Amino acid sequence: MEINYKIQFPDLMKGKKILYVHGFASSGQSGTVMKIREMLPGATVVAPDLPLHPEEAMALLRDTCDTERPDLIIGTSMGGMYTEMLYGYDRIVVNPAFRMGDTMLKHGMVGKNTFLNPRRDGVQDFIVTKALVEEYKEITAQCFGGVTDRERKRVYGLFGDEDPVVHTFDIFAAHYGNAISFHGEHRMNDKVLLHSVIPVVQWIDDRQTGRTRPIIYVSIDALRDARGNQQSSAMKAYRTLLENYTMYVVAPSPTNDPSYVADAMTWIQNVVNVPAWNHVVFTNRKDLLYGDYLIDPSDKCAAADFVGTRIMFGDDTFKTWEEIIEFFSRLGGQ
Repeated sequence: MEINYKIQFPDLMKGKKILYVHGFASSGQSGTVMKIREMLPGATVVAPDLPLHPEEAMALLRDTCDTERPDLIIGTSMGGMYTEMLYGYDRIVVNPAFRMGDTMLKHGMVGKNTFLNPRRDGVQDFIVTKALVEEYKEITAQCFGGVTDRERKRVYGLFGDEDPVVHTFDIFAAHYGNAISFHGEHRMNDKVLLHSVIPVVQWIDDRQTGRTRPIIYVSIDALRDARGNQQSSAMKAYRTLLENYTMYVVAPSPTNDPSYVADAMTWIQNVVNVPAWNHVVFTNRKDLLYGDYLIDPSDKCAAADFVGTRIMFGDDTFKTWEEIIEFFSRLGGQ
């Protein structure tokens, strides 16, 4: 499903530079590059066409990094494999093809191929030989060679839970801690970019800038009804508030029902997904939470001593999530 309306984040990565590393048979003129430029108009996006031979591609990328000094590198598929090896930079790898040679053989890429997007050199077709496959096997053998404790904190891996092409979550997680599953397949469409990549870009931008955002805790009971269904407009509100606030989902931790925690995490993963990664709190004492706002159902709120502002979802003032959206829009991020 594509997002057919224009969404922009003018302050995100403003004045910064992003290097985008495209996937196999693509180019720097892909639709993904155009969408990143559209969503992040304050950033400069550099996207070179990669040479077919992997050693040449890595040489070009390292030269580009030396020249451009990007604040963030985003790589997809084959480009994610290359991006992992660009040490010293904040990076996001999306469905990285860490076994590129094997992937080429498995998916029948040997022989004549056509580039999916126009390239600056005008070349349209190319040939994948067995010798080229071996070159890719040799380059992927170099992955993870420069991993350090500092590098582990600078790289995020995003992996589609329905990816039919590559399955490298476990490979990445063996070297890096920031391994995140998202709802999607192999290609990074507009929906994946908006709901999975942009939140991670915001985390990185906030860290780089030293920016702290007001904290909103949202009770899981305000996001779903008694049957476990998503409340109307709940995710629309959650994603809208993410633009200006740091969001946490709060759920109870019942002593006599340990299965509840697993069930709640499954629901959060399925519905909130990437924005909730490392942003879930299990507690039976909401009054001990330290933050600016707590959104809780009016019939279950037991946090009278919460230090911030309590918003009673379902009462006369905030009967719907649309009213909560309107309330926070008037605050302007405060």
